[in-house]
Amino acid sequence: MYTFTNKFISSQSTMEFLKAAMMGPNALRVSEELASYLEIHSDMKILDLGCGCGLSTLLLTQKFSAKVFAADLWISPTENYERFKSIGIDDKAVPISVDATKGLPFANGYFDLLFTVDAYHYFGDTAEMLPSLIPFVKKGGYIAVAIPGLKYEFGKNVPDEMQPFWNSEVERTLHSLDWWKDLWSQEKGIEIIDCREMACCKQAWSEWLTGYHPVVANDIKMMEAEGGKYFNLVQLIAKVL
Repeated sequence: MYTFTNKFISSQSTMEFLKAAMMGPNALRVSEELASYLEIHSDMKILDLGCGCGLSTLLLTQKFSAKVFAADLWISPTENYERFKSIGIDDKAVPISVDATKGLPFANGYFDLLFTVDAYHYFGDTAEMLPSLIPFVKKGGYIAVAIPGLKYEFGKNVPDEMQPFWNSEVERTLHSLDWWKDLWSQEKGIEIIDCREMACCKQAWSEWLTGYHPVVANDIKMMEAEGGKYFNLVQLIAKVL
């Protein structure tokens, strides 16, 4: 399942690229697992929403030769363009700046696939977000999401070992598989075709903790406290009707 990712990180230089580009659980590995549940081919137009530093974009362009619009709010298009040139995907990847909460600058029905990894939990936790994205995907196309989550909802009973790391942002963004499935089930314009905990959870988190992002130091402490008891990765795939 992870042939591209494993080959990519087998080289010291590309492993260094990965460590510099990760912004959460290894998006390259997470993307490859999510993509394995989809039929992606070279003539597809894909919106990689919340692409960060482009690890998901790298997977989609290099493994599948797809045309990808790499959209992010936090990372500038110029920074991503330079990064894409450095790894030879600038002919397939179009970097753009997008705030998903304020609407997308695309034609309705333009994309075959909306793909989002390590990002949707930051902006997709409301009943309004999914319906706002659906029009940009053609009928019969797919919306595929992979995000950090919880094995169960904490509610007001946050485990003692998690309390030092728990704040309003974490509480808002981290939810269980059932929570996300219930939210998506409210939308009549899609059919949920896959909803599961991802197999790469432990490895993707472990790889993230080797990265160079400033929050890694705190996340190392958090994951030591978590001890494999509470966190997971949530995968959701829906077909647009």
